[in-house]
Amino acid sequence: MKETVVAVIGCGRIAHNAHLPALGKIEGVRVKYLCDSIKEKAEALQKEFRFAEKVVTDYREVLADPEVEAVFVLTPNFSHHAITLEALRAGKHVLCEKPITVSYPRSLEMAKEADACGKILQIGVCNRFFRPVEELARMVAEGKFGKIYHVYCSFRSFRSIPGLGGAFTTKSESGGGVLIDWGVHFFDLILYILGGANVRSVSGAAYSEMAKDMKAYRYRNMWAEDTADTENGTNDVEDFISGFVRTDKANISFNGAWAQNIEKDEMFVDLLGDKGGVRYNYCKGFTFTDGSTLQSETPEIQSENMYLCEDREFIASVRTGVKNKGNIEGVLETARLLDAIYLSAAEGREVTL
Repeated sequence: MKETVVAVIGCGRIAHNAHLPALGKIEGVRVKYLCDSIKEKAEALQKEFRFAEKVVTDYREVLADPEVEAVFVLTPNFSHHAITLEALRAGKHVLCEKPITVSYPRSLEMAKEADACGKILQIGVCNRFFRPVEELARMVAEGKFGKIYHVYCSFRSFRSIPGLGGAFTTKSESGGGVLIDWGVHFFDLILYILGGANVRSVSGAAYSEMAKDMKAYRYRNMWAEDTADTENGTNDVEDFISGFVRTDKANISFNGAWAQNIEKDEMFVDLLGDKGGVRYNYCKGFTFTDGSTLQSETPEIQSENMYLCEDREFIASVRTGVKNKGNIEGVLETARLLDAIYLSAAEGREVTL
């Protein structure tokens, strides 16, 4: 088998915790570069993942190397757009982490560029590669739920604002707060499970209440705390989001919170059908209730690491040129939905698409 030469651009948590462990397990993959503007981050990563060959600080050096076939864009949200466009134009296939970028118009531009360049552009919608989610999509397609008339999802946590004052809470860098960070995963898996639902209208409300005074914000732990800057940083994104979405297949109501004064994590999706219903516990499994027998079942579904499955499918697409279910064209509706929720919340009105 011919080696597939790849590079990782952005050496933060998602590179360390997800993609590099996965790449190290995929046969025939050679990681030629680790690239980060902060050299020490890339060097620290290389010490742990010794199969990565070189450390560089300028991603354009990576793109100029004809040996590199594909790049993983794992940088902050706002930079996805520019780096991905340059990579595609340099003849590289791209796996870009979620969200696609900070807005739907820029996401659409990325999709058009991938098409024009004839390259694979896959988005990091890892939940589509998780076996319980794949099984739910199959059950919906086979009519196990009958008519699904409503979906409810909750992505709520207790005082868990990440890196307060840093990039996560600075809209110009992140594009938003809990919706674009956590909600993107939930909405994308819902639209995927429903078989590619199209959004018709959206009504949303956003709040930033929990850390109005960043210095006084209290918490037990803060993930990405090394990026926090409560002294001089910014917090101009939402920590709570709620709303209602109409699609051509089912309506969706939702609540999401990075931080709430309820000491409980509530991460689940409910699918309500006239023949059956399910509660999917996020990144775990689900319980299905059959309306005809009144019996509930929690199947044991074995699943490989979703990032390994995702990255393996991306490498297969690079080798064959065949798009998979994570390709950008199937993820654009998620980006369109996020934009509509933010617009509705900002203008205090329902948005029709």
